[in-house]
Amino acid sequence: MKNLLRLFFLFAIVTSCVTDGSDSFERFPFDGTGYRPIYTTEEEMAKIEVIGAQPLSKPGKIYVLEPYLFINEAGQGIHIVDNSDPKNPKNISFISVAGNYDMAAKGKFLYADNLTNLVVFDISDPKAPKLTKKVPNAIPVNNYPPFDNVYFECVESKKGIVTGWEKVPMSKRPNCSR
Repeated sequence: MKNLLRLFFLFAIVTSCVTDGSDSFERFPFDGTGYRPIYTTEEEMAKIEVIGAQPLSKPGKIYVLEPYLFINEAGQGIHIVDNSDPKNPKNISFISVAGNYDMAAKGKFLYADNLTNLVVFDISDPKAPKLTKKVPNAIPVNNYPPFDNVYFECVESKKGIVTGWEKVPMSKRPNCSR
């Protein structure tokens, strides 16, 4: 019985190991697509500013501070919309925050991620939000896409900071997966 258990554990260990990354081994089928990192520079990451209204393309979370809406734009920042007339909302400005995927608000403060940084805005006057604080390295970030069972191009830190991922066609299976 002991030998049978040893054989079982040996089999489990051998079959769970990942090979050297050659094309002969696949953890799951490759469908011809994978994720490519979107890089930005440290200077672009640090640049946070209120600019003119931008079109919504990948909206996320919404925070309501009557009559204003704060709408997250995945990876880009936060839209400010005047919703005084719900039949005719007016997109009034955009807070450009690279690597922004999440936000929360309490009272007159809006909290947002800036990749690894936490940024805090005073929104007591929603027409003129003010950056009041930046907490560096407050949020852990992983260098892989936020999806399971996908292939992706391995991150090359010399190319910059990864602020997002795009799914693209690939002619061969990338070396990285999760």
